[in-house]
Amino acid sequence: MESLLLLLGACLLLGIVVGFSAGLLGIGGGLIAVPALIYLLPMVNVPVGYLPHVAIATSLAAIILTSFSSARAHHQRGNIDWSLFKPMLPGTILGALAAGFIAELIPGADLKRGFAVFVILMSVNMAFPYKPTAVEKKLPSAALLFLVSALIAVISGLMGIGGGTLTVPFLCWCGLQMRQAVGFSSANGLIIALWGSLGYVIAGWNIQGMPLGSLGYVYLPALVGIVVTSMLLAPVGAKAASTWPTPVLKKIFAALLLVVGLKLMLS
Repeated sequence: MESLLLLLGACLLLGIVVGFSAGLLGIGGGLIAVPALIYLLPMVNVPVGYLPHVAIATSLAAIILTSFSSARAHHQRGNIDWSLFKPMLPGTILGALAAGFIAELIPGADLKRGFAVFVILMSVNMAFPYKPTAVEKKLPSAALLFLVSALIAVISGLMGIGGGTLTVPFLCWCGLQMRQAVGFSSANGLIIALWGSLGYVIAGWNIQGMPLGSLGYVYLPALVGIVVTSMLLAPVGAKAASTWPTPVLKKIFAALLLVVGLKLMLS
C-alpha cells in the first residue's frame, strides 16, 4: 500500500509537469510521461520486461481526456474539417488498435530504445522546429490518406503520443491551413488515444505478474494521478504561454529531452 501511495503521489506531481508543459510549450505529454513512468512503475512491481509497454499504454490512455478537451475547443472555433475523417478514420482506428498488439511482439528493451530514438528526434525538432506551410494543392487519394493515417496511428500508439507531431506537418503538406491541421490533429489524437488504449488493454489482458489495478497494459492508479493534475494545470500553462519566453524555454526543454533520450538508450 505504501508503494502504491508513493506512486500515486509521484504521478500527481508528474501530471502537474505534463499538463503545465503541454499548455505552455504545446508538447505531447507522452514525451514526459513515458520516461518518467518507466522509472516509477518498478515501485509497484510491474515486471521489468513490460515496463515500456505499461508506460506507453498508460501515457496513451492519459491523452484521451486532454485530446477531448482540445478537440472540443477546436470544433467550437470551426477548425476541424470533419470530411477528412471519411478517408482517414478507418486507417487511424486500425493503426491505433494494432499498435498494442505490435508492441506485444517487441521486447521491452527494444521498445524502450525505439522510444529513446523518437525522443531524441523530437528534441532536435523542438530546438530547430520545422514549420510547414500550406500550399495550394489537392488532397492525396483516399487510399493514400488511409495508409498514411494508419502509419501515423501505429507510430503514435507505439510511442504513447497523440500523433500531432506527425499529423500536422502531413496535413499542411496536403494543403490545409495550420489552424485546420492542428484542429483535425486534436480530434484525430482522441481517436488514436481511444483505440490505441483499447489495443493495449486487449493485448495485455492475460499478462501474468501485473500489479493490482492493471487493465491490460494500462496501470490505472498512475493514469488517475496523471490525469487529475494535468487537466488542472494545462490551462495554467496555456495562460503562461502569453507572457513567458516560450522559444527559449522550448530550447531548454529540448536539451532536457535529449538527455532523457540518451539516458534511456544507454540504460
